[in-house]
Amino acid sequence: MAHSILITGGGGFIGSHVARTLLRRGHRVRAYDSLIEQVHEGKAFSALLSKDVEFIRGDVRDAEALAGALRGVDTVVHLAAEVGVGQSMYAVDRYVSVNDLGTAVLMQELIRNPVRRVVVASSMSIYGEGLYRTHDGVVVQNAVRPQIDPLSQTFDPVDLVGRPLVPMPTPEWKNPTLASVYALTKYVQERLTLTLTSTYGMEGVALRLFNVYGPGQALSNPYTGVLAIFASRLLNDKAPLVFEDGEQQRDFVHVDDVAEAFAVACEHENAPGGVFNIGSGEHRPIVEIARLLASAMGREELVPEVVGKTRAGDIRHCFADISQAERVLGFTPKRDFADGLRELAVWVEEQEARDLVQQARLELEQRGLVA
Repeated sequence: MAHSILITGGGGFIGSHVARTLLRRGHRVRAYDSLIEQVHEGKAFSALLSKDVEFIRGDVRDAEALAGALRGVDTVVHLAAEVGVGQSMYAVDRYVSVNDLGTAVLMQELIRNPVRRVVVASSMSIYGEGLYRTHDGVVVQNAVRPQIDPLSQTFDPVDLVGRPLVPMPTPEWKNPTLASVYALTKYVQERLTLTLTSTYGMEGVALRLFNVYGPGQALSNPYTGVLAIFASRLLNDKAPLVFEDGEQQRDFVHVDDVAEAFAVACEHENAPGGVFNIGSGEHRPIVEIARLLASAMGREELVPEVVGKTRAGDIRHCFADISQAERVLGFTPKRDFADGLRELAVWVEEQEARDLVQQARLELEQRGLVA
């Protein structure tokens, strides 16, 4: 059955891919986006969004404009958000306003004019540290990172006798540990959506996205996904900057797989009320990712610069257990990481990007957010 779907944040990286996937599956799509400069600098917007998508420019906090965008739709994909752990730690009012007030305004309009289903983009960041176990097999949900010793450079959470904990795939039942303002706002987005849809007779679904990558990322935004940040540095013939020792583990999932997950969440009869991890089910250390991307871009000589410092709000290890999405939604990531990285490298070489990573690092350091 075809639906009329509004995507808030529909002009962005993920939103534009979701729009194309929904169109391909026969749905009618309307995108609503404020097109802020940090994300949409240059020609990225016009290159990304399909001509078959109806586009409305507006801020998610603008109730009147949002009400107009909601007319005639029966499903909402809520992607509109400020994104960036580091920046959220000093641009607090901006992140809370856009992410949480914006979601509140959206839900207020939907209380007045309910839709069939709302699918909200949540985030792996709400977990804080991922799930761990001790060497004796005891599962640890609330791992705490040690104070960094400049001599030992121990970055991993440890057990009671000082042994590093062993990271495990993180399932949806793990307790949230909100380690950044960004994480806090994403959790509020998720909970507002699920609470109010249930209360007012709508269907709510939350997708907790892990590290999304692929063509169309905002290369000049120094607070975007880490692969885009690395790509921007490499494109400008500079070595990728890697915090800590580079061995922190992450799950990278291609944007095409994420778009497919959103489409399934809009359609599947078993999705309502669910919270689902959307990742690749694989994990790799960040420093390896930097090396692989440099190789894919033909810049192997640009060896990652490992800075040995941590940023406020960062976590050590977190990667997805996607078994619930596989079981309930039939979601299976299809994009091979090596192929996806080559595709990203080809796309990046056709772009222009301002390297603002060093500037962003200095902003964090000046505020005492890097140690």
